[in-house]
Amino acid sequence: MVTHTEIEPDPLCYTFITLDSTRKETLLEQYFQRYSSAIIAFSGGVDSSYLAFIGTRILGRAAHCFTSLSAAVSDRQRKLAERFAFRHGLNHSYLNTDEVDQPDYRKNPGNRCYFCKSELYSRLAQCRNQMGLSVVLDGTNADDLGDYRPGRRAATELGVVSPLAELGMTKQMIRERSHAWQLETWDLPAMPCLSSRFPYGTEIDRQRLLQVEKSEDILWKMGFRNFRVRYYGATARLEVAKEEMPRLIPSILDDISRELRSLGFDRVEVDRKGFRSGSLNEGIPK
Repeated sequence: MVTHTEIEPDPLCYTFITLDSTRKETLLEQYFQRYSSAIIAFSGGVDSSYLAFIGTRILGRAAHCFTSLSAAVSDRQRKLAERFAFRHGLNHSYLNTDEVDQPDYRKNPGNRCYFCKSELYSRLAQCRNQMGLSVVLDGTNADDLGDYRPGRRAATELGVVSPLAELGMTKQMIRERSHAWQLETWDLPAMPCLSSRFPYGTEIDRQRLLQVEKSEDILWKMGFRNFRVRYYGATARLEVAKEEMPRLIPSILDDISRELRSLGFDRVEVDRKGFRSGSLNEGIPK
């Protein structure tokens, strides 16, 4: 029996909370059998990759996997999605989204993700209608229901369905089943969009997004795995997983500071609390 992550029971998944991950995967396969076709919002992360893989097993080419092309999505993440799609035979397409050019998004309010998901899901809904497909699915999992997720409102408004959440599949379960299928994404760290590096109220634009992306590329090349470069104007604040913090010896930190200053930052700080997913959401009511 899988040890479940503790979450607040949600009406959608309460019935399934005691089932193990193998049984829930069977239910997910049956879920896909309801439809003759589907669009899957596919980012290349752990959840959407697993959903796309299972959907393709059941629906074949009738599972249409769409990846957003946006300034807020790193080139590294796009390449991960592309490699996964090629390796596993997904019916894969790209979709241009323009949320970064929308004033409401650029202002970076607390509900920024609502404007992002509204743009993405409305484009996917248009594709569904134009192509005569059955449904739009996303990779929201059961753990996400207990976090601050303003994008969920957009999903509800636009009729996007979240089977992993409905079946009570937690991130741990999705990683377990991905590992069982030997999916290379099973142990990927979370990969939220680049806009998540900006404190709410700090305006977002393409140049700043690229500055953050290039900064994180530097840490990737140095071998760091679970981290964020948070944007505080002239200051870059590094959040590095606690198990990787010992690697931030003075010489490495000097190299990072020099590289990030060349990208336009004046100062580089290390957050001694370490990496926390969604740290900029701390203090926001869920």
